[in-house]
Amino acid sequence: MESGDSMDLEQKNLDGEQEEIKEKMDDRQQAKAVDNYFKIKKFHAVLILFLLVFFTAGITAFALSFGDEKVVEKIQVPVERSEFSKLYQAYDLIQETYFEDVDKEALIDGAIDGMVKALGDPYSEYMTAEESEKFFEGLSSSFEGIGAHVEQRNDQVVIVAPIKGSPAEKAGLKPNDVILEVDGRSIQGMNVHEAVQLIRGEKGTKVVLTIQRPGIDQPIKVEIIRDVIPIETVYSEMLEDGIGKIQISSFAERTLEELQTAIAELKEQGMKGLILDLRQNPGGLLEQAIEISSLFVPEGEVIYQMEFYDGSRQRQLSNQKEPFDLPLVIVVDGGSASASEILAAAAKESAGVPIVGEKTFGKGTAQNAKRFADGSNLKLTMAKWLTPSGEWINEKGITPDYIVPLPEWAYLPFIDPDTELKENMIADEVHIAEQMLVALGYEISSVDNYFTEETTAAVSTFQADHELDVTGILQGETTMKLMESLRDKLEKEDPQIQKAKEVLKEIMKKKE
Repeated sequence: MESGDSMDLEQKNLDGEQEEIKEKMDDRQQAKAVDNYFKIKKFHAVLILFLLVFFTAGITAFALSFGDEKVVEKIQVPVERSEFSKLYQAYDLIQETYFEDVDKEALIDGAIDGMVKALGDPYSEYMTAEESEKFFEGLSSSFEGIGAHVEQRNDQVVIVAPIKGSPAEKAGLKPNDVILEVDGRSIQGMNVHEAVQLIRGEKGTKVVLTIQRPGIDQPIKVEIIRDVIPIETVYSEMLEDGIGKIQISSFAERTLEELQTAIAELKEQGMKGLILDLRQNPGGLLEQAIEISSLFVPEGEVIYQMEFYDGSRQRQLSNQKEPFDLPLVIVVDGGSASASEILAAAAKESAGVPIVGEKTFGKGTAQNAKRFADGSNLKLTMAKWLTPSGEWINEKGITPDYIVPLPEWAYLPFIDPDTELKENMIADEVHIAEQMLVALGYEISSVDNYFTEETTAAVSTFQADHELDVTGILQGETTMKLMESLRDKLEKEDPQIQKAKEVLKEIMKKKE
């Protein structure tokens, strides 16, 4: 048989199959027509219910992540809208011709999610009921996981900041680390909530993240043991010379209450000046940012302005009940975002509070959340917020009055404790380890990726100093102790806090 004959026969078979399929489709469509003759198609009704909530619901209190969510209860079916006709047709086509059974709820969720993604806004998102439940765990209770705030940025899942004292912080995750894989599974194409569900897990279990760190060519594998992450957002301590220090790690439901308690306790200990540490604070509830800003910004002064799509603006004023009578300095960095930037800008521009540290993240938009009756949520950017002076800091950040960078060794990546590093090896991890050892005061004349006899001596000395088995090999407990020692050094010598103390002492002297 010639090739042309073969093609004709195949075409006839194909035509026959198409006729048979067409007949089956006609039968299915006729059956559907009987069912749909006297009533609106089910999808049309279901989709209208969802879309009506989206287009006609009233605006709730603004929140930079989530504010007070409202359940949409009253729904009226509107006249069918012509702009949705293509969507209806697509749904019907899937229902009538797709070769497997279709999850109708998944199609509805996908349609809403697709509309939101079409906005191209990393802060607007649709969450299913399950995803929404996971999100709210991070605002109001403890949860099990690694303890890191993440967001979607340019189709990538990015670390905004690790939670203080969390496994993520101890493992060395940093702001702007891009997560590439979770336990060897690529998360490309996943939204942030899908990625979070892979990352979270039971206490004591292990997860391995593959990350890309800015400035580092090769991806880094980070092994983390999950733990219970308590949502404690305020940490306080008394430093020398009557200086109190309070760190706010995020703005959650009880942050104001925790902060007021911490301030009262430090005052009882003789606090004469306060350092408010907002570093690595990714934001949270706007209501909390307003109330906390009002503690430090005089009554009637502007905290922020909201600018809407039509150019109109609304000002949020401080509702301070009693003046804060102590000198104050605020510390920020690239992990300070959203609500923490509102507080920093308000204190700087409306209360004259000096800012120390590094330029902030730069998130200048406000989101509004709507909770549907099934527990799902739609979070949409509704306005951009401006500083009291009218500046929009989006993607620019807030520049501190005193710019103080951390030392380069503070940004060194995590070394996998399972990796054995020993004499005569050549590896990027060797270069990282040598930089850590030098930062801790151990002598290595040539810092590169080659593990020399001098490196072996430095590791051996380090092991002896910390009562570890002296092998000259960097692995396991020695690696963990090396990274822990570097964190302790940064906490003790922290140049940003040192500068904040210096600035605060000058203000305290002038007040005496």
